[in-house]
Amino acid sequence: MKKIKNTIALLLVFVTLSCSKSNAQKTTFPKEALAETVLNTSEKEIAFKKILSQHKGKNIVIEMWASWCGDCLKAMPKMKELQVAHPETSYIYISMDDSAEKWKRAIDKHQLKGEHFMAKDQMKGIIGKALDLDWIPRCIIVDKTGKIVLYRAVETDFDKIDSTLSQLEQNTI
Repeated sequence: MKKIKNTIALLLVFVTLSCSKSNAQKTTFPKEALAETVLNTSEKEIAFKKILSQHKGKNIVIEMWASWCGDCLKAMPKMKELQVAHPETSYIYISMDDSAEKWKRAIDKHQLKGEHFMAKDQMKGIIGKALDLDWIPRCIIVDKTGKIVLYRAVETDFDKIDSTLSQLEQNTI
């Protein structure tokens, strides 16, 4: 009986450590993510770090999504509300689609304002793994200095995203 209790306790510790690592708040992007290239709407490769550098000095919302993702499509009206409430923030969309045609059609259909990119190898690829992408839609918020202030926000976290952006605008983070 004691062996079983010890085994269960050890298993619980392992699971807890594994979960806490994957849900940890990161403040910087991993080198693998920064070096990875994504496709722009002209289907030309651009490094993720270059995209971020083009928005230096601005707060950024990075939204990972896909045209086939029902939760992503349901979240689009909330993203539009965020854009109205926080017009000085840059919005970057990174699609996990496997078809540029479907991706571009969804941008037009949903009238998504912001910069649009597509991961070349979807969620399981280099950028997905480097950003711990286990669910979409997913937002990452980066402040004006380039620090990640919210690493993991999903479609149910819009109040948290909104309040984080408000705090950034008031310089209280």
